[in-house]
Amino acid sequence: MAHLWKKRRRTNTMMSEINVTPFVDVMLVLLIIFMVTAPLAKFGFDVHLPKVEASPVVREENWIITVDKNRAIFLNETEIKPDALEKRLNQLTTVNPQVDVFLRADETLPYGFVMRVMGNARRAGVRNLGMVTEPVPLPVKEEKK
Repeated sequence: MAHLWKKRRRTNTMMSEINVTPFVDVMLVLLIIFMVTAPLAKFGFDVHLPKVEASPVVREENWIITVDKNRAIFLNETEIKPDALEKRLNQLTTVNPQVDVFLRADETLPYGFVMRVMGNARRAGVRNLGMVTEPVPLPVKEEKK
């Protein structure tokens, strides 16, 4: 009878292993979905930004002036004429004098044209005007063995 008790006791032990295979399957499917859809989510204008060594600026509310290589000016994603840009920025600075505005200008544009756009923003009362650039890739250091 003692022999039967030991056998019964072994069958009542709890299994303490977790089967992670379904979890891994779901994660791999999600990874594939995000890898396929991420390139499709890219939007914006084709602007080649200059590369500089500086840390990125992160702000909560952004007003972005974009100037493409054809000298078209956009406020956020809406194309706007230079005089209308100044009026719109003046409205923004009336509501919030500390509004942050960022300027994205194609690196192939003449310096004078970019400075005229900056001048329009300054005349409109923008005091916080930042230039958007792309970071320079850091060189990869090889470890010596």
